[in-house]
Amino acid sequence: MIIHCPNCGQQVVVKGLGRKPLNIPLKNVYEALRTHGSVVAAAGKLGCSQAYIFKVLKANGLNLEDISGGQARTLASRPRVEALQRDVF
Repeated sequence: MIIHCPNCGQQVVVKGLGRKPLNIPLKNVYEALRTHGSVVAAAGKLGCSQAYIFKVLKANGLNLEDISGGQARTLASRPRVEALQRDVF
């Protein structure tokens, strides 16, 4: 990206502005949620926001009930959760 320098007025080439994406894998989010038991504690451990944890879960077709063993859906019907459990434990 090319921007104008506010001091000298010349054009300056800049490589990528802004914050870099966190790219925390689902496996790490899953482990943190299972270990700490709450989204707040897991977010603190991973160094991200609570919303980011929900975003990662949603991107992988999961929700918090699937991870925490909620009664809404059984884990047996969720192949991604089964695969995570085999890999983690």
